[in-house]
Amino acid sequence: MPGVRYDQRVLVLVEVRGEQRDWDEAERLFDRQGWPVVTAFARGEGASRGVLSEAEPARLYSVEVRFFGARNRRTERAATWRVERLARVAGLEMYARRCEVLDRDREELTGWRVHTVAHRPPRAPVPRPRTSREGLRNAALLARARTSVRRGYHDTGMVVTGTASEARRLSRMDLPGGSAPGAGIDVRPLYGRERRHIVPRRDEDGRRRTFRLAAWLFAMTFCAVVARHHSGVQTWVWAGAAVVCFAGGARLAYGMFEAGGRVASLFMVSVASVCFLFVAFGAGKDGSGWTPAEMLSFFAVTATVGGIWLLVRQWAWGEWLAWAAPLVFTAVVSFVVASGSVLHALYAVSLGLTPGDLDVPGVWQAASAVKLSSLLSYALLVPALWGIAKHVHAPFVSPVEQLGVPLYVLTQMTVVAMCAIGALDSAGDAVKDVRAAAVRKTVPPSYFGVAPEWTCVEPTVPAAKLGSRGGVLRPERPYLSFGEAGGTVSLWDEPAGRVLQLPAEQVRLVPVADGRVRCSFSYASLPKDA
Repeated sequence: MPGVRYDQRVLVLVEVRGEQRDWDEAERLFDRQGWPVVTAFARGEGASRGVLSEAEPARLYSVEVRFFGARNRRTERAATWRVERLARVAGLEMYARRCEVLDRDREELTGWRVHTVAHRPPRAPVPRPRTSREGLRNAALLARARTSVRRGYHDTGMVVTGTASEARRLSRMDLPGGSAPGAGIDVRPLYGRERRHIVPRRDEDGRRRTFRLAAWLFAMTFCAVVARHHSGVQTWVWAGAAVVCFAGGARLAYGMFEAGGRVASLFMVSVASVCFLFVAFGAGKDGSGWTPAEMLSFFAVTATVGGIWLLVRQWAWGEWLAWAAPLVFTAVVSFVVASGSVLHALYAVSLGLTPGDLDVPGVWQAASAVKLSSLLSYALLVPALWGIAKHVHAPFVSPVEQLGVPLYVLTQMTVVAMCAIGALDSAGDAVKDVRAAAVRKTVPPSYFGVAPEWTCVEPTVPAAKLGSRGGVLRPERPYLSFGEAGGTVSLWDEPAGRVLQLPAEQVRLVPVADGRVRCSFSYASLPKDA
């Protein structure tokens, strides 16, 4: 089937038992899945003659099963799972009798640019220079010619790949429909100089080794950071673990090429290790370096991004445009609009207020939405790990494993609950800080635009007419004020441990430095007609 994307190709010998209609149904299913049928024959005939008996009516298909995922020791088993799942869905008696990975890894051929040689001097014997000045001039001309070639001044625009001899023959080949072969042309490597003693790995093999090398270096950096933040025996244990990780990376780098390049590989992995350690030890605002918690957060973010990409890369653009993109857009917009005051509501409820009692600017509501999004973003770690597990063909996420989906749902619900607890803790910690500041009479911290401040409250009406809710106002001492919202002033009454609310038109707020200031208000100072 054209347009089907995949990572691995496994040749599977599939046995389909039944009658002709079952075999026709299996062939339709193979075509629908995008699995080409290489050949088909009856059981006990063809390649299976003398291998399988003809006791039951069955037909064998050599099918190329294509699917996403890594190439490891479970790749053949993953192909078996997909055949078993297809048989279960279609209700056919179908078995994967033999699986074999098709290795079609691409060779990394050297690239060459074709250039003219008209600028070169003729190959006639060059007389020996009579003076040193002539020798220097000839050397300068030769260096200029080589430099002009490296800079591409004489390139024809043609590019060929292969060994040096193959590249020259390809550049001078008479290609049907192409230009006439030229004798006055030569080739030069695309990048730098040709190193014939270095034979690179094949494409996918080299990529897998590169990822493993990066994992070793990240593990080394983490162990070194942990060792730096410990002391005594633990420091030496973690430092030894960092050395072991570096040795593992160096051993892997030693075989990064099929042949040659070992010294250069070891040098490059040493330089990369120094760069990793330099960044880890010198990062941060104060130059104190990363902490183990920050390293774990970095690994979590990296794993989340990579796992989500591995999970959604199987989706076609049509699926994204048809339903996934509108669904994601709607969910994000509705989440931001609805959650703009969630943290503020939790904060207000913890103080005995309502969300309407806090006048929060829209900018700070958006900031709280970003904070809540960051807290809930940890829920993406579960589908990310699920995507990584599917990529490496973990048995518990196989298509035939019946407990995989319930396990995923249970884990996801647990993580979402933990994220919700984190949101509650964020507001709860802010309230604890406010109450602690009220006890110590110090300036309390702000919370996403809500900035309590110490204020002297001066009534503008007699005490008998003051419409207070939640307690009695003591104008001789300051209160923590949460500002005015909806015509009501909300004050924190620390001795009573609750919120005191007053009509805004009946009081005047005078900010003070802290809670140790004595207010000088007296009801006797009010006008008699107040």
